[in-house]
Order: sequence, then structure tokens, then C-alpha cells
Amino acid sequence: MSSHKITITGASHNNLRHLNLELNLNELIVITGVSGSGKSSLAFDTIYAEGQRRYVETFSPYARQFLDRMDKPAVERIEGIPPAIAIDQTNPVRTSRSTVGTMTELNDHIKLLFARAATLYCRGCGEVVKRDTAESVCAELLAQARARQVALFTFAVPVPDNFSVAEIKTFLAKQGYNRFHTESETLLEVIQDRVRLAETHRDRIVEAVEMAFKHGRGRVTVYPLDEQRQAGKAWRFSADLHCAACDLHYQEPVPNLFSFNSPIGACEACRGFGRTMGIDYNLVIPDEGKSLAEGAIKPWQTASYKACQDELIAFARQRRIPINKPWSQLSAEQKAWVVEGEGDFDEGVWYGVQRFFDWLET
Repeated sequence: MSSHKITITGASHNNLRHLNLELNLNELIVITGVSGSGKSSLAFDTIYAEGQRRYVETFSPYARQFLDRMDKPAVERIEGIPPAIAIDQTNPVRTSRSTVGTMTELNDHIKLLFARAATLYCRGCGEVVKRDTAESVCAELLAQARARQVALFTFAVPVPDNFSVAEIKTFLAKQGYNRFHTESETLLEVIQDRVRLAETHRDRIVEAVEMAFKHGRGRVTVYPLDEQRQAGKAWRFSADLHCAACDLHYQEPVPNLFSFNSPIGACEACRGFGRTMGIDYNLVIPDEGKSLAEGAIKPWQTASYKACQDELIAFARQRRIPINKPWSQLSAEQKAWVVEGEGDFDEGVWYGVQRFFDWLET
């Protein structure tokens, strides 16, 4: 027997009459036939039933008591069958959140894989977000720096509302910090050290980064200085899962972050159900061959909302949007103007089709 085939011998379930059959694994196979020929008996009651029954038998007796048990199919022998899952027309899904991934338990393994092995990228700039250490910062600085380049190591200290800048400076002076790179009414950028970026100064660089991390709440900014001692573009580092360039903080990746069944992992729009309530613009504009003047926006072609149609035409003329050109021939920007508008009703500008529907829902 080939390990790449399912071999069925003597299948007699329901309408099947001692059927012998070989099916190749890892292929898409279609079972066709007239009604009553035994298609479902072969696919669901024989192949799936035996695959699922053998799969369930691999669980402990305790776990099996919570699983649906399937009767052994009427077949002499089935060989080479792997664990199986079936999705039939009667929709056996128990909840609206069930998927093939949840039913096969693949989701549980994928959640762990992404939480432990995935690489985090910043949604703002697309760069890798990682935790920096004093050693990793030092190595990166030495790799980027020019020969004999000097750099300022700074950390930020916010000024609380109930303190003045002078009070914060006094507090910092007691800790030995008297130099500032920039300062404002809300933030002081304190100079930790000025160091030449060279291998001979590695220990001093590491110490400067460690102290800046300590006093700067895990963040340090390094300014390379040119020959005139003018600060160049800042190099930002963070000891947390924080994109220093975009100032975006990310939470620790946990398995539930990758689960649509968890509040922290579910999509903010659909809440994990995979669908949202919205406006079908194929129904709002059913005939794209019509122009705005001919009534392309169908809901506004009644006496109740004729005023909206009149306002659309008036504002379109002001913005030089073609009102006699078919909707299908308008540019993407022109269509977006019609749908999204320019502002709210009370702003004296075109409010858009979407705001009209938002108003209806209030």
C-alpha cells in the first residue's frame, strides 16, 4: 500500500455497494454523481467519519468525553487515511466565530508561533521594533559613526504641570546634571555625556547609554556632532518595545494578541466576527451609466430627499465637478468628493453621501 493514497475496500454505507477505491492524498478531488448515488455517503459517512474517528481516538479518555463520537462506517477496510475535517452544507459550525483554524486547533499553535518568534514592525515607519541594550546601542553607534566623530548622549525629562522649569533644573543639578541640549516649558533634554565614538571609548559609551536609559525612562537620544560641533540628525533608541523614531509604544506580544476571540486581538472594526455593518454603494449607485444630474445617487430621487439632490448639483457646479458625465467616467477624486464630502452640514460645504447616511442613523 502506498503511503500517499487512501485505500478503501468494501465500502457499503447507505447507497454504496462494496465500493473499492483509491484516492491520492494532497490533491483536490471532486465527487460527482446524480442524486442518491452515494456522494455524501462516501465523502462524509465513510472517509470523513473514519478519519475523524481515528483522530478522536488519539486523545485521552478524559478529553474524548467532550468530543462528538462518530459511528464506525460500513466498510471492510480503510488504509492510509489521515485525520479529517469536514464542512458540509448544513453548516456544523457551533458559533459565528468558529473557523477551520479553531476546529483543527491550528490557531492555538499559530498564536504561540507569532507571539514567540515573530518580528515586530512599526506601523508608522515600517522599521523593526526591538528592545535596545547599552551594548547593542554602542555597537550600532560604532558601526554608523565616522572616524573620530563626537556625539551627545541625551535623555528627556518632562516638566510636570505643578513644577516650574527652574525647580526641575534644581532637582537635576543635585544629581549632577547642569547641561541641556534643548529646553522648553514642558520638556528638558538633558546631556548625559559627550563622547568620541571610537572603540577605545566603548566602556564610556556603554556607561552613558545605561545612565541615559535609567534617567530617561528607557529612552536615549544620540546627536552626532560635525566639525563645528553642530548637532546632526538624532539617533533614537529605546529599551522597551517602542519605536523611538515615531514615538509609538507597543505592548508585549502575547498569544491572545493574535486571536480574534480575544478582546485584545480582535479587529477594532468587526470585533472578530469578520463582518461589519455598512453602506453598500452598489445599491446607492446602482446604475453607473447615469450622471449626477440624471440621478446617479438613487436614494435622493424621491420627494423626501430632493433637497439633497439639489444641494449636490449646486455644490458640484461650484467645485466644477461634471454633473452630466456618467458616474463611471468620473475620476477617483471626483467620486470621493461626492461620497465623502468636505465637512459637516453646518459648515456651509458639501457634506457628502456618507454623512447623509450617518445622519439617518442618529
